[in-house]
Amino acid sequence: MERTHIWVLGGDQRQRILAKLLRDDGHRVHTFGLEGEEQPDLEGMRQAQCVILPLPAEKPEGWIYTPLSPVRLSVEQVLAGMEPGQLLCGGLVRDSLREQAGKRSIPVVDYYAREELTLLNAIPTAEGAIQLAMERMPTTIHNARIWILGFGRVGQALGVRLHALGAKVCILARNPAQRALAVSLGLEAEPLHGMGEWLHCPHLVVNTVPAPLLGLEELSALREGAWVMDLASEPGGVDRQAAQTLEIPVVWARGLPGKVAPHTAAEYLKDTVYHIMEELGI
Repeated sequence: MERTHIWVLGGDQRQRILAKLLRDDGHRVHTFGLEGEEQPDLEGMRQAQCVILPLPAEKPEGWIYTPLSPVRLSVEQVLAGMEPGQLLCGGLVRDSLREQAGKRSIPVVDYYAREELTLLNAIPTAEGAIQLAMERMPTTIHNARIWILGFGRVGQALGVRLHALGAKVCILARNPAQRALAVSLGLEAEPLHGMGEWLHCPHLVVNTVPAPLLGLEELSALREGAWVMDLASEPGGVDRQAAQTLEIPVVWARGLPGKVAPHTAAEYLKDTVYHIMEELGI
């Protein structure tokens, strides 16, 4: 695509590698809020054709997510440094950010809402979840009983891979079509609303749904020695206070693509941003 001027603000190793990949493609790239950043401030950002925020774009308090840098960067600072019409891309963009950007006539695109990125990101998420399971489980994945809550992109990618390793996988999903898909792939499937009847079976429960599903009642039904891996984004799906009371181990494994395969995740993100810019004629 045509060489252009891009700013990358904050983020984890994905964004750091993303900036390098964009430079390698010949783009003029500036970074802020990243490890080894070049820019002391946001001066010059008004000349950018595209500004890329991290995944997630911001913390609940309104600060841009900058885990690799001590800098504190607010949404207001970013928007104040931009001009109307400049493209702002981010992941898991909150409605409040969209509203603030809209008042300044700054278009916002959530790249994490793009189907191509959701599908591809599910791959390193699934691989990272399997890695965590292998590290923590006292048994092999083969023959282990693993229940997955939800059968979206991540649930599908994880389910088929665990099944290929010999795990006994059961999908708990509300959608009958998703349960039918699970069965067609050789997995077991049950309705999510009746999961209390099944939670005494698994060695591991993996949640992929960003909604409160595993409360005190559900966690109490787990077999002795079982544990929970939560792959959902904020707010997660597990009552961690109840889990602590019941002494049930919970691993909240967010952002796995950026941790287990940052280079691959950055390539996926770069391609998605290119698709967005091409569609918008940038």
